[in-house]
Amino acid sequence: MSSSTDPLDLETELVAASRERVVAPLQGRELWTHAITALLFSVAAALLAAGQLPPMTGAWLLAGLFAAALALASRIELEVGSGFATPVEVLLIPALFALPAGCVPLVVAVGLVAGQAPSFLRRAIHPDRAIIAVGNASSSIAPAVVFVLLFDTNASPRQWAAVTAIAVIAQFVADGVISALRERLAVGVDPRALVEPFFWIVVTDACLAPVGFAVALAGQQWAPAYMLSLPLLLLIRRFAQERSGRLTHALELSAAYRGTALLLGDVVEADDHYTGAHSRDVVELAIAVADHLGVDARSRHLVEMTALLHDVGKIRIPDSIITKPGPLTPAEREIINTHTIEGERLLSQVGGLLAEVGTIVRSCHERYDGHGYPDGLAGERIPLVARIVCCCDAYSAMTTDRPYRTAMPPAEAHAELVRNRGTQFDPDVVGAMLAVIAELRGVDHAPAARPRAA
Repeated sequence: MSSSTDPLDLETELVAASRERVVAPLQGRELWTHAITALLFSVAAALLAAGQLPPMTGAWLLAGLFAAALALASRIELEVGSGFATPVEVLLIPALFALPAGCVPLVVAVGLVAGQAPSFLRRAIHPDRAIIAVGNASSSIAPAVVFVLLFDTNASPRQWAAVTAIAVIAQFVADGVISALRERLAVGVDPRALVEPFFWIVVTDACLAPVGFAVALAGQQWAPAYMLSLPLLLLIRRFAQERSGRLTHALELSAAYRGTALLLGDVVEADDHYTGAHSRDVVELAIAVADHLGVDARSRHLVEMTALLHDVGKIRIPDSIITKPGPLTPAEREIINTHTIEGERLLSQVGGLLAEVGTIVRSCHERYDGHGYPDGLAGERIPLVARIVCCCDAYSAMTTDRPYRTAMPPAEAHAELVRNRGTQFDPDVVGAMLAVIAELRGVDHAPAARPRAA
């Protein structure tokens, strides 16, 4: 099971990509997507604020205080998925009570941009990403519209609570749709990958909404009470810092695992050049097959690691057997068949993720019909990652020169895959493999593989 600090956790991968993006300038469709989002928000906010500007000096002062508080809140970033959540909800709801609701989106936008100013100055975020902060304020449009239409200062607290609940729900729906569209258009993130991260954003805001409502009620009695949520923001800031530290640790751990895997791959190649080059070929094929099958991000990383290290146990096999220029004797075959067990043993000594990869490496020579080694597993009992690597390993071996034979023509290797579909190899994996081979050879009529849920 994946833990919160698992280096292959999808959310961690999205956070890593997000951290890399924020220091780079906006380009291409990412630039146009965020620019259009900011423009549409600005038009909507201006239309909503028309005729609702605060008429009194005191109201302008309160608007400035809210903008400053929102700037502070926006500095507290809970990294989630390809973006982040900020605790602005605890200030947004009081602002809707305290200010003309139509003006609140503009106040939120000013606060979010001002909050990012220190990062812009330190070059921690590229300056042209200010338009993203403007676009992020779009989440305040829906609740502001609800308050413009439904809020009555003379209503009862129960009615205020109902209006607030409607506003929060409208905010969640609108924010979910806008975020999914924006991330899809800007960086190509599948909306399904955002479901879990967005769920936690909703949970965070849903927990803060009642606090914001309580602060709003207090502010209706005494205006300075609108700022009572500031101490809570300090606690949230501490939590955000700890979470950021855990994510940084997970990313560093991921880099360490990948570096160790690459080092072991180099050791294999130094020991036997053919095995090392073969493993790199298998990595490329296996990743393409995994993508064709539509496996999740975690499984895709396991495919990469397993393909790279599936033959690592051969460093424990005598060179005289590995490089023998002819068929192996039964005794020699029995020895070389131990390389999957040796690979598992080596990787288990590293521990962590590579220990998990080791258990999959052990199964990379199992057959779909149960006649493989070392455990005689069959069908779905063989890990999907191992089934993918097994098929790609076999194809790569058939189409490259070996010490005891020349490479098989691609057409013959293709026929061999078809012949062993359902016996040696998983039928779905063979279908995906044939499709990948057809794509690599520029053939348009490859057999279709059924999508598989990872």
